[in-house]
Amino acid sequence: MATLQLVSQGAEGRLFETTFLGKPCLKKERFKKAYRHPVLDEKLTNKRLTQECRSLSKCRSLGIRTPTVYYVDHKTNTIYMEYMKHTVVLKDFIDEHVARGERTILEDLCYNVGYTIGLLHNGDIIHGDLTTSNILVMKRIDKYDCVMIDFGLSINSSLVEDKGVDLYVLEKAFLSTHPNSQDLFDKILAGYCSVARAQKAVVTKLREVRLRGRKRSMVG
Repeated sequence: MATLQLVSQGAEGRLFETTFLGKPCLKKERFKKAYRHPVLDEKLTNKRLTQECRSLSKCRSLGIRTPTVYYVDHKTNTIYMEYMKHTVVLKDFIDEHVARGERTILEDLCYNVGYTIGLLHNGDIIHGDLTTSNILVMKRIDKYDCVMIDFGLSINSSLVEDKGVDLYVLEKAFLSTHPNSQDLFDKILAGYCSVARAQKAVVTKLREVRLRGRKRSMVG
């Protein structure tokens, strides 16, 4: 039996480093929520597991880099997927390069991140939890590519509202995690607008969602 090494634990599950058929892999295990009715919990967990796998598969068909899914165990709500070792979490990559004052690399990478999210939305995939902790950075020969991960809250939707909210979630997380980096988020939007088919409508919706968010903050 392969040994398990805990990599991380979030609200939805645990991530272990292990092997699958001799290959290094990550085992993503969703755990039960005691506060939910057992039947409802099982249905919801299974639905999210299925949707995550579908989103990962669809991403690859759209040319978006994601971990390959090796095996899905619906009985234990577990996904075995490719372990992309030669990557860095985008959050750490930004922090490191901001500290060095290397903005050009970050501007190019953030443009690429926005471009990739535009491809996601062209395929009507709403990530649901866009943060700089859910994007990996992979170095190529002459550039950096991004790898999209953690589609546990993803949905399929063609609605402009859902796409605008997806960007708003990223913007809030981005500016909260990386203060004084509005210029970098602007690069993300530029990359998004370069490829997203409904970019004008989505950016307009993003502005509307921002206003709603500010009003809620003011009301408390």
